[in-house]
Amino acid sequence: MEEEARKLLEEGIVKKLISPGKGELSTFPNGTKVVFHYRTSLCDGTVLDDSRTMGGRSKPMELILGKKFKLAAWERVVITMRQGEVAEFNCENKHTSLYPLVSQSLRNISAGKDPLEGQRHCCGIAQIHSHHSLGHNDLDNLQANPQPLLFTIDLLEVLAPGSFQLDVWAMTDEEKLELVPQIHEEGNTLFKQGKITEATEKYYNGIACLKNLQMKEHPGDEVWVKLDHLITPLLLNFCQCKLLQGQYYEVIEHCSALVFKYEDNLKAYYKRAKAHAAVWNEVEARVDFNKVLELDPSLGPSVAKELKAMEDRIRNKEKEEKGRYKGLFNYTEPPATATTVNLFF
Repeated sequence: MEEEARKLLEEGIVKKLISPGKGELSTFPNGTKVVFHYRTSLCDGTVLDDSRTMGGRSKPMELILGKKFKLAAWERVVITMRQGEVAEFNCENKHTSLYPLVSQSLRNISAGKDPLEGQRHCCGIAQIHSHHSLGHNDLDNLQANPQPLLFTIDLLEVLAPGSFQLDVWAMTDEEKLELVPQIHEEGNTLFKQGKITEATEKYYNGIACLKNLQMKEHPGDEVWVKLDHLITPLLLNFCQCKLLQGQYYEVIEHCSALVFKYEDNLKAYYKRAKAHAAVWNEVEARVDFNKVLELDPSLGPSVAKELKAMEDRIRNKEKEEKGRYKGLFNYTEPPATATTVNLFF
C-alpha cells in the first residue's frame, strides 16, 4: 500500500483512504470492468459532479480498463483500490485538463442527451484550447482556469474480462455497426409491447452509437452520409416515443434538424406537426400538415382527423379562458347598506 501511494505521489496524485475494501487487490488486466460511484470537487470543497445525484438519479460509472478512456486518471486510481473501498484522490492539473469535456458528456447522458452534444469535430486537447462554451458555467470556468481536482471514488464492483456483456461504448467500430440493427429491433419490440421508456432508451443507445462513429468522419463525406441514413429511422422512432411521453419541444427540435437535411421526410413533418399542435402552435402545425399532404395526398383523412382534434382543443381552451375571466369584467358593486345612528345616550 505504501509503495503504491508513493508511486501515485510521484505522478502528482495524493491518495487518502476513507474506508478500506475487502479481499485481495485485483491485478486489473485490460478488459476488466470497474463499477464505481464518484464525486468530483474543487479543492475548496465545491462539488462539480456526484454520480449519486446527477440527473436526479443514482447511477454509478462503468469503465472497461484498457479502452483509453478520455480521463486516464480514473483508470490510474481505481487499480490501486480493493472492491468496496472508498478513497479520495487529489490530482494535479496535468491529470484533470480533460475533465470539463468528460463532465459535459456525463451530464448529457444523465439528461438523456447525446453524450457528444456540444462537442466540436476535433480532439479533446483542441477543444480545451478553444473558447467554445460547454454549456455549463462551472465547466467553462474550469476549462479556462485548469486546477487540481478531488475525486472521491467508491469502488462497487470489479468484473474480470469475459464475465460480462460489453456496453456499446466499449465496443469496436465494427461491433457497434453490427449491433445497431439488433438494438433497433429490440426497440421496436419494446414499443409494440407498450414499454415506451425502455424503447426510448434502446433507440437512444442506437443513435448515440452511430453518432460516435459519425464524429470520426467529415460531415458530408460518403461514410458520414451513410451513417446519417442509419440514424434517421432511429431518431424518428425516438421522436415517436417522446411524443407519447409529452416531450413535444424535444420532438420539434429533432424533427426540425431532420427536415433541414431531408426536405421530403414525411414522417418528420408529421411528427413535428403533432408536436406543434400539442403546444398550441396552430400556425406552425397547419404549415407542417399541409406539407404532409403535399408529400402524400393519401394521408388526407389522417391529417383531417388531426386538424379537427387540434381545433376542438383550441375551442375548448378558449371557452375555459372566457369562463375564467368572465367574472373579472362583470363586477357589480354591492348596494350600500343603510346605517342607523343612535342620537340618544
